[in-house]
Order: sequence, then C-alpha cells, then structure tokens
Amino acid sequence: MTQLQFNHQLNDYSGSLHSFALNFTKDVEDANDLVQDTMLKAVTYYSKFKEGTNLKGWLFTIMRNTFINNYRRMVKTNTLITQSEDISSANLHYSATRNAVESKFVMTDIHKALATLQPEYYVPFIKYFEGFKYHEIAEELAIPIGTVKTRIHVARGILKKYLKTYNKDLSVAAEA
Repeated sequence: MTQLQFNHQLNDYSGSLHSFALNFTKDVEDANDLVQDTMLKAVTYYSKFKEGTNLKGWLFTIMRNTFINNYRRMVKTNTLITQSEDISSANLHYSATRNAVESKFVMTDIHKALATLQPEYYVPFIKYFEGFKYHEIAEELAIPIGTVKTRIHVARGILKKYLKTYNKDLSVAAEA
C-alpha cells in the first residue's frame, strides 16, 4: 500500500475516530485534538503498519494510547501545580522571583547533565521522557526492550549523580 492510499484510508476513518475520541474526552475540541494527534502519529509511523492488519483497530489503539499518555501527563502536571488559594500573597512574590532566577540555573544544569550522557543512553532517555513507551523506543531503535530499560536506568543514575545538589533541595522541600 502506498503512502497516498494509506492517507486516503485514514480520511475514510476520520468520522469513526472522532466518535471514538468523543467517548474519551466528552468535549468536541479535545476530541478534534485527539483525532489530529492520532492521524499525525499514524502518518508518522506509516512504515510500522503491516498491510493486511486491521487499520481501524490500529488507529483506535494509537488513539487510546495517545489519550492515556496525555491523561497521565496531565495528572502529573496537576499534582505538581499548587492552586493559588493555597499560596499566601506574601509567598507569591517570593516564589515568582525566586523561581525565575533559580529556574535558569536549574535548566542550565539539567542541559549540562544531559550533555554528559553518551548517545546510547541519551536517545532512549529523551524518548522515554517525551512519553514514549519502552516497546515503542525498542522498536524505533531496533534494540531489545531490556536494553532500553537498562539504558534509561543507567541514564537516570548518571543524571541523579550529576544533579545530586538538587536532590538535597527536594528532600528539604518535601519535609516542609
């Protein structure tokens, strides 16, 4: 099947994808975004599709996984964000000014730490950080899933050692 034929078939399924997306999101705009993300991933990973398999099922699986990954990302983000009612106005100014300066240094250190990673550790770690699953990384890099897990684990260890000064700050903040 050519890329053009594949794209035409994708368009044929857009209506059912939209209905399926509405079951997840319960919002038309979010459903449109989910369909768009699904179509983009399908086109991007066209080469992974095996002709003769159920395209509709493949697309629904991509959509479900995309929704789950986005949901998990949103939950993580929401647990890290403190509501403004929980912060006193006196602390808001301190927090904002401190974070602006501190963030620049932290990000610089994170980038330096990432730069110390060898490519065989850096690539799987970044892919995992971006939300890819172990099996997706293994397929893309054509390495066993155990190797992916090991490399991500090693990368975490290297980064943890490099950024150990921030680990102390986090433990103090957790006690407060």
